[in-house]
Amino acid sequence: MAVQQAAGSDPYFPDHGDSRYRVHRYELTLDYRPAPNRLAGAARINAIAGRSPLAEFSLNLADFKVGRVRVDGRQPHYSHRGGKLRIRPAKPVRPGAAFTVEVHWAGNPKPVSSPWGGLGWEELEDGALVASQPIGAPSWYPCNDRPADKASYQISVTTPSAYAVVAGGRLLTRTTKASTTTWVYEQAAPTSSYLVGLAIGKYQTVLLGDPGPGGVPQHGHIPAHLLPEFSRDFARQPQMMELFQELFGPYPFDEYAVVVTDEELDVPVEAQGLSLFGANHVDGARGSERLVAHELAHQWFGNSVSIADWRHIWLNEGFAKYAEWLWSERSGGRTAQQLAAVAHRLLSGQPQDLKLADPGRKTMFDDRLYQRGGLALHAVRCAMGDEAFFRMLRGWAGLHRGGAVTTATLRSHVNRFADEPLDDVFEKWVHGTALPPLPAQIPARPTHPPTNTRQG
Repeated sequence: MAVQQAAGSDPYFPDHGDSRYRVHRYELTLDYRPAPNRLAGAARINAIAGRSPLAEFSLNLADFKVGRVRVDGRQPHYSHRGGKLRIRPAKPVRPGAAFTVEVHWAGNPKPVSSPWGGLGWEELEDGALVASQPIGAPSWYPCNDRPADKASYQISVTTPSAYAVVAGGRLLTRTTKASTTTWVYEQAAPTSSYLVGLAIGKYQTVLLGDPGPGGVPQHGHIPAHLLPEFSRDFARQPQMMELFQELFGPYPFDEYAVVVTDEELDVPVEAQGLSLFGANHVDGARGSERLVAHELAHQWFGNSVSIADWRHIWLNEGFAKYAEWLWSERSGGRTAQQLAAVAHRLLSGQPQDLKLADPGRKTMFDDRLYQRGGLALHAVRCAMGDEAFFRMLRGWAGLHRGGAVTTATLRSHVNRFADEPLDDVFEKWVHGTALPPLPAQIPARPTHPPTNTRQG
């Protein structure tokens, strides 16, 4: 596992995250009442100081009332304003030393403002949903909100018993007392703060496919009235899981869950071990199947292999876009070459001022980044050939599992698998802005990998 911490603050979101320390584990204990939209929480955060004495540090936390703060059991000086909880321990933390922070908070959670509208905790008509990418996590818990600072999580949520709670990870216990139920989830894999997903609602739970011995359990949590449509729309997800494990390597988490809310969402949202879809993504005609593939692929690319900072978001979205094309190619749909040609025609008629390696905050979610990211990977595939390309993909997901990477990391990785350096491909597709020509046609990948035996 290679974790590459960004040297300083994130250039796109300098007010989010603190590079002077890193978090090892979060333990969150939450009590949520949907009717008044009231959240009370307690966090125990185990962290490690950086190379300098830690005389002060900060956590990101939205507009809640903070009731208690402790550092290693002692009361520190602290202030809370502008979405930042600034903490000055009674005694500076020694370089490299472990320390523990406790924070209690309460209030009415709401999305945090961003250039893309509200992000994070969203109150639904009957329940709640968390969709935090990229800076929404502080809308509901105190965190070191930077994608490279990955930690394990235990999340306990108490809510009225009529509601189900779904979080990424393994459900440890579900305990009912009187009119409330407490759900406890464990996510052992290193997780970025924005990827901690949560859904609270009235859901019916179904098993998708039969994982078999050693397989990946896949569950759907959906409103009962959408079950017939869901059953068709997500029927091929187990096949996607098999294909992506063949192409990318073993699924990086214990299990995978999808939640469909009873409300519309602009786009589905990935979380660690969990993806969130709106009712508008379920039509009974597999109309959003490419998005099912896209969100599943993020479990490898974006979630397990994360980005060091938001300049490198194309490493999340370009890989997930290309996974859509690979699923289409291998499931009887259009080939990656045909879909690349469609994307190329689309981009050729749009402004060519976006640089994948550093798109800028305003355009980090521009559709051009997704399409060009897919095309860049297709160009790498065309230059390498299938055998080397897919070995490279499996190596990328395996070597950096649980870590954080940059565009430069990928460039070096690709060159280790290529017959000759592909620096020119990266310069044109990733670091340049002008649209290069459509990559050359490649031979269709055989349905079954070739064997070493020869027919006479």
